Amino acid sequence: MSTAVIGYMPMPVNFEYRSLFLHGRPKHEKFDDFWRKHPPMDKVHRAKIFSAFDALAGFDGWIASKEVRYCDRRYLSEEEHDNLDRKLSVLRGLTRNSKEVRRNKPVVTVQYFSPCTDRNSFAYGTGGLYETVSGICRKIDDVAGTITIGETVIPLDDITDVTGTLFGSIGDDIP
Repeated sequence: MSTAVIGYMPMPVNFEYRSLFLHGRPKHEKFDDFWRKHPPMDKVHRAKIFSAFDALAGFDGWIASKEVRYCDRRYLSEEEHDNLDRKLSVLRGLTRNSKEVRRNKPVVTVQYFSPCTDRNSFAYGTGGLYETVSGICRKIDDVAGTITIGETVIPLDDITDVTGTLFGSIGDDIP
């Protein structure tokens, strides 16, 4: 016969934790050893325990990546390519070494094509985005085929335009 009730079920007589259950919940006085080691949580932190979690981690980012509108790469005309080469040669002269960069501090804005890197996108391998970065041109590496603007390294083949006050009228007098 049972003498106590667990929830809605009668407690079996040979219940292993019967004495603990009948003892009741532990009660601790303020500032006893247990209370000092385990002080009660404030309501804000306690609420975090029961807050919802993101069961589908990364799903929101994946959905947002599908909203990006990729476009096809636009190739430069011969005139645009010659104009870009002239601007890059001016930059090469201003960034021959780090001493020249510190002295000249060539501030430019570069527009370039950034290929799609999302393997799940229809545009992977064919499309991309046109991005713009502004800052001090730190280096043009002809061996690696890159230009460094601030901390951004851009392949020279992806550049569509370079602008800045240091170019003066380059591009205005295209024959």
